[in-house]
Amino acid sequence: MGLSTAYSPPGSRLVTTPLAAGAALRRSVQLLLPRRAPLATVRCSVDAAKQVQEGAATVAAEKPASRKGFGVFSTIYDLKADSEHCKSKSWKKLVSIAVSGAAGMISNHLLFKLASGEVFGQDQPIALKLLGSERSFQALEGVAMELEDSLYPLLREVSIGMDPYEVFEDIDWALLIGAKPRGPGMERAALLDINGQIYADQGKALNAVASRNVKVIVVGNPCNTNALICMKNAPNIPAKNFHALTRLDENRAKCQLALKAGVFYDKVSNMTIWGNHSTTQVPDFLNAKIDGRPAKEVIKDTKWLEEEFTLTVQNRGGVLIQKWGRSSAASTAVSIVDAIRSLVTPTPEGDWFSSGVSFDPFKLFVVLFWCFSEGKIENKTQVYTTGNPYGIAEDTVFSMPCRSKGDGDYELATDVLMDDFLWERIKKTEAELIAEKKCVAHLTGEGIAFCDLPEDTMLPGEM
Repeated sequence: MGLSTAYSPPGSRLVTTPLAAGAALRRSVQLLLPRRAPLATVRCSVDAAKQVQEGAATVAAEKPASRKGFGVFSTIYDLKADSEHCKSKSWKKLVSIAVSGAAGMISNHLLFKLASGEVFGQDQPIALKLLGSERSFQALEGVAMELEDSLYPLLREVSIGMDPYEVFEDIDWALLIGAKPRGPGMERAALLDINGQIYADQGKALNAVASRNVKVIVVGNPCNTNALICMKNAPNIPAKNFHALTRLDENRAKCQLALKAGVFYDKVSNMTIWGNHSTTQVPDFLNAKIDGRPAKEVIKDTKWLEEEFTLTVQNRGGVLIQKWGRSSAASTAVSIVDAIRSLVTPTPEGDWFSSGVSFDPFKLFVVLFWCFSEGKIENKTQVYTTGNPYGIAEDTVFSMPCRSKGDGDYELATDVLMDDFLWERIKKTEAELIAEKKCVAHLTGEGIAFCDLPEDTMLPGEM
C-alpha cells in the first residue's frame, strides 16, 4: 500500500512531523482540513504505475498521528527510545530551517546539501520547512518527493506550505531565496518595490512566529535592500541576525586572485566584498592575502588589480549567463552553504568572511586607516560611533568583513587597511545603498518613498 499525502491549499495548516531512521512505532498520513475546496492528493507507491492524482482522501493507520508531514515524513517515531540503540544518541537538538523559493533552481541544489549533513554537520538533525506559492506548489511537492526518496537519516521533518506565518513558526534559520527576477525593460526601482513588498511580508511573519534568535540570510535580489526591509519589519529580532548574501562574490574574487597568482584558491584569505550586491560592489585586494602574504606583494600588476580583477568579479554573473543561458544556481547554493558554515564554525585565526550586515548605532570601535601621501604610509587611528568601525553610513545592510566563534553570531573585523582607492569605491556603493533605502521608505516605515538612484546598475547575473 502506498503512502499518501494531501495537497495543502492556501489557508490550510502547515504539515510537519518528525522522521527518524530506525524502528517505526506508528504511521499515519492525514489530510489537512482545508478552508476551501480540496484540490488533489499525490500518492507515492512502490508501484509507480499506480501513482495517481485524485480528490482529497484520508489514509488511516493504527492510530491517528498527532502531527502531519509530507509523505513518509508523516511517520511518527519514538526518538527517545530510538536514540538508546542507534547513532542518534549523540545527535544534537533538532534545527528547524525554512527555505523560501523552495521549488526554484537554487533550492534544488541547496536542499540536498542541507539534508545530507554537509552544512550543519553529521550529528545535526534538521527539519526543512519549504515555502512556495500556489503557482509553484506542485513543483514543491515534487521536491519533497525527491527528499523522501533520498533517505537522508538526518532529515527528520519536511513540511511544505504557502503561508509564511505557518512555515516560519519556531524556525532557527530562514534562507530567503524567493524573489521576482528583473524582466526586460524593468527599472531597478520597480524591482525594489515588487520584491520589497515580498520581504516586508516575510519580515512581519518572522517577527510574529519565528524563534527570537532566528538567523536570516537573504538571497533574493536586490538582496541588501531586501534584507534591510525584512529587518525593519521584524523589530523583535536582533538586527544583527539579518544577512544579505555576498559570499558568491567573495568566492568569485578568491578564484580570480588564485588564477592570477598561479595558486589553488584555498591559499587566498581575508577576501572582502564591500557594499552592495550589484556592479558597484568592491572586491578588496588591499586586505586580501595569498598564502599569508598581502595580495599586492604577490600580484604586482596594480593595473590588473584595479581594473580587470574588479570588473571581472563585478560582472561574472552576467558573463556566466551569456555562456550557457542560465543563472549561477549551483554556485549560489554552494555560497549559501559557505555563508552558513562561516557562522556555525569558528573563523580560522586571522581570517574573515564577507556578509551583508547591519549594526546598531552608538557602538565604539577603532579602525586603522592607511593614508598614502607623497609616497609615504602613515598609520592613523580614527574613532567612530556608528554601528561599524569603518565610518560607513549606518542603518544600511552593507557587506563587510566578519568573524565568528562558530555560535551563529559574529563581530566585524577591525584590523582592516584602507587607502584612497578602496575608500572612494566604498563611498560609491554606499551612495547606491542609501538611494535604494530612500526608494523603499514606504516599506521600512520611514515615510514616503523617493527614488533617485545614482545610476541603473545591474545586479550580478542580470541581463
